[in-house]
Amino acid sequence: VQLQASGGGLVQAGGSLRLSCAASGRAFSRYFMGWFRQAPGKEREFVAAISGLGRSYINYADSVKGRFTISRDNAKNTVSLQMNSLKPEDTAVYYCAGDRNLITGLATTPNAYDYWGQGTLVTVSS
Repeated sequence: VQLQASGGGLVQAGGSLRLSCAASGRAFSRYFMGWFRQAPGKEREFVAAISGLGRSYINYADSVKGRFTISRDNAKNTVSLQMNSLKPEDTAVYYCAGDRNLITGLATTPNAYDYWGQGTLVTVSS
Protein backbone atom coordinates (compact mmCIF):
# COMPACT_ATOMS: atom_id res chain seq x y z
CA VAL A 1 0.00 0.00 0.00
CA GLN A 2 1.17 3.55 -0.74
CA LEU A 3 0.35 6.37 1.63
CA GLN A 4 0.21 10.10 1.03
CA ALA A 5 -0.34 12.56 3.84
CA SER A 6 -1.71 16.05 3.37
CA GLY A 7 -3.33 18.90 5.26
CA GLY A 8 -0.41 20.39 7.13
CA GLY A 9 0.17 24.09 7.37
CA LEU A 10 0.72 27.08 9.61
CA VAL A 11 -1.82 27.75 12.33
CA GLN A 12 -1.95 29.86 15.44
CA ALA A 13 -2.04 28.31 18.88
CA GLY A 14 -5.56 27.26 19.74
CA GLY A 15 -6.42 26.65 16.12
CA SER A 16 -7.31 23.46 14.27
CA LEU A 17 -6.05 21.44 11.35
CA ARG A 18 -7.23 18.23 9.75
CA LEU A 19 -4.65 15.89 8.31
CA SER A 20 -5.57 13.26 5.77
CA CYS A 21 -3.76 10.18 4.59
CA ALA A 22 -4.81 8.66 1.30
CA ALA A 23 -3.98 5.02 0.69
CA SER A 24 -3.67 3.22 -2.58
CA GLY A 25 -3.72 -0.51 -2.88
CA ARG A 26 -6.00 -3.29 -1.86
CA ALA A 27 -7.41 -4.32 1.48
CA PHE A 28 -6.92 -0.92 3.11
CA SER A 29 -9.77 -1.68 5.46
CA ARG A 30 -7.69 -4.39 7.10
CA TYR A 31 -4.70 -2.17 7.73
CA PHE A 32 -3.80 -0.88 11.14
CA MET A 33 -3.15 2.85 10.67
CA GLY A 34 -1.18 5.25 12.78
CA TRP A 35 -0.06 8.85 12.93
CA PHE A 36 3.37 9.76 14.17
CA ARG A 37 5.26 13.03 14.34
CA GLN A 38 8.83 14.17 14.42
CA ALA A 39 9.94 17.56 15.66
CA PRO A 40 13.37 18.95 14.75
CA GLY A 41 16.09 17.24 16.72
CA LYS A 42 13.72 14.75 18.26
CA GLU A 43 12.82 11.15 17.62
CA ARG A 44 9.65 10.16 15.83
CA GLU A 45 6.85 9.75 18.34
CA PHE A 46 3.45 8.13 18.39
CA VAL A 47 0.38 10.32 18.07
CA ALA A 48 -2.64 8.10 17.39
CA ALA A 49 -3.60 4.75 15.94
CA ILE A 50 -6.71 2.98 14.76
CA SER A 51 -7.21 -0.66 13.92
CA GLY A 52 -8.68 -2.13 10.76
CA LEU A 53 -11.79 -4.23 10.30
CA GLY A 54 -12.21 -7.04 12.74
CA ARG A 55 -10.55 -5.27 15.61
CA SER A 56 -11.59 -2.40 17.81
CA TYR A 57 -8.66 -0.28 18.85
CA ILE A 58 -8.06 3.43 19.05
CA ASN A 59 -5.26 4.92 21.05
CA TYR A 60 -3.73 8.36 21.56
CA ALA A 61 -0.57 9.70 23.04
CA ASP A 62 -1.21 11.35 26.38
CA SER A 63 -0.03 14.65 24.97
CA VAL A 64 -2.87 14.79 22.43
CA LYS A 65 -5.73 13.06 24.24
CA GLY A 66 -8.85 15.17 24.23
CA ARG A 67 -7.51 17.39 21.44
CA PHE A 68 -6.86 15.04 18.52
CA THR A 69 -9.24 12.55 16.92
CA ILE A 70 -8.25 9.78 14.53
CA SER A 71 -10.80 8.34 12.14
CA ARG A 72 -10.91 6.33 8.96
CA ASP A 73 -13.15 6.01 5.94
CA ASN A 74 -12.57 2.61 4.41
CA ALA A 75 -14.79 3.38 1.45
CA LYS A 76 -12.47 6.26 0.53
CA ASN A 77 -9.24 4.59 1.65
CA THR A 78 -8.40 7.45 3.96
CA VAL A 79 -7.44 7.98 7.56
CA SER A 80 -7.70 11.42 9.13
CA LEU A 81 -6.38 13.22 12.16
CA GLN A 82 -8.48 16.10 13.42
CA MET A 83 -6.29 18.34 15.55
CA ASN A 84 -7.92 20.92 17.78
CA SER A 85 -6.58 23.29 20.41
CA LEU A 86 -3.16 23.13 18.80
CA LYS A 87 -0.12 24.11 20.82
CA PRO A 88 3.32 25.25 19.70
CA GLU A 89 4.70 21.95 20.96
CA ASP A 90 2.58 20.17 18.36
CA THR A 91 4.84 21.60 15.68
CA ALA A 92 6.36 18.70 13.75
CA VAL A 93 6.30 16.75 10.55
CA TYR A 94 3.37 14.37 10.76
CA TYR A 95 3.51 10.97 9.15
CA CYS A 96 0.85 8.39 8.53
CA ALA A 97 1.81 4.75 8.70
CA GLY A 98 0.13 1.46 7.99
CA ASP A 99 0.57 -2.22 8.57
CA ARG A 100 -1.71 -5.11 7.81
CA ASN A 101 -0.42 -7.53 10.41
CA LEU A 102 0.36 -5.20 13.29
CA ILE A 103 0.11 -6.61 16.77
CA THR A 104 -2.01 -4.27 18.85
CA GLY A 105 0.61 -4.07 21.56
CA LEU A 106 3.04 -2.56 19.05
CA ALA A 107 0.68 0.13 17.76
CA THR A 108 2.71 2.92 19.36
CA THR A 109 6.04 1.67 17.96
CA PRO A 110 7.16 3.31 14.71
CA ASN A 111 9.33 0.39 13.64
CA ALA A 112 6.33 -1.94 13.74
CA TYR A 113 4.76 -0.29 10.69
CA ASP A 114 5.77 -1.38 7.22
CA TYR A 115 4.34 1.48 5.18
CA TRP A 116 4.85 5.22 5.59
CA GLY A 117 3.65 8.36 3.91
CA GLN A 118 5.96 11.22 3.05
CA GLY A 119 5.01 13.49 5.93
CA THR A 120 3.24 16.81 6.16
CA LEU A 121 4.53 19.77 8.15
CA VAL A 122 2.42 21.29 10.90
CA THR A 123 3.62 24.56 12.37
CA VAL A 124 1.83 26.09 15.34
CA SER A 125 2.74 29.67 16.15
CA SER A 126 2.41 31.12 19.61
